[in-house]
Amino acid sequence: MEISINGIRINHAINGSITIRNGELIVDGKIITAIKDLSNVTIKGNVNNLSVTGSATVEGNVNGKIDAGGSVTCGDVDGDVDAGGSVTALNVKGDIDAGGSVHVRK
Repeated sequence: MEISINGIRINHAINGSITIRNGELIVDGKIITAIKDLSNVTIKGNVNNLSVTGSATVEGNVNGKIDAGGSVTCGDVDGDVDAGGSVTALNVKGDIDAGGSVHVRK
């Protein structure tokens, strides 16, 4: 799976959750790298859970929950989406809590 944060690409095998907060990329509970600016996060592939302080784009599906301080754009979400900004998703099976607009293509 590829994770891109402000143009910095990181390839890493992911079996569980991704957390991006306080300048750290944490995968499955382990700190992978420290990054100063977390404003532009893109994940290519499916993830189980995603927690990020800023906005995120997932070019794949989320099999669990998304918790983002900013906006979220993704494929299908099997769980809930909690975003401080807007949410754009293909399909959400759970609840959406957004500070902005919500666009779901069912």
